[in-house]
Amino acid sequence: MTRLNPQTTPRHQLRAEKAARNKEAALSAFMGKKAEIDEMLARLQGLSDEHFNAHPDEVNWGHVGTLEHYASLLKRITDSAFSEGEHAE
Repeated sequence: MTRLNPQTTPRHQLRAEKAARNKEAALSAFMGKKAEIDEMLARLQGLSDEHFNAHPDEVNWGHVGTLEHYASLLKRITDSAFSEGEHAE
């Protein structure tokens, strides 16, 4: 996108150009954060598929506590994303 000359361009056109650049930057940032989340979710799914690296013969209450912690953090996220729990309207 070429930038307009502020000396010769009416203000409404300058504001429109700035708004368009801002919208483009927001979309780019949004897509970057979405990609970050998608990568984290894929890693978590892989870890879950591997039973969180816990062998069935070695599972103990410490493993349960770790999963409880992970679940509580994920519940905070899903409650916020879906307006549930403390985020319910």
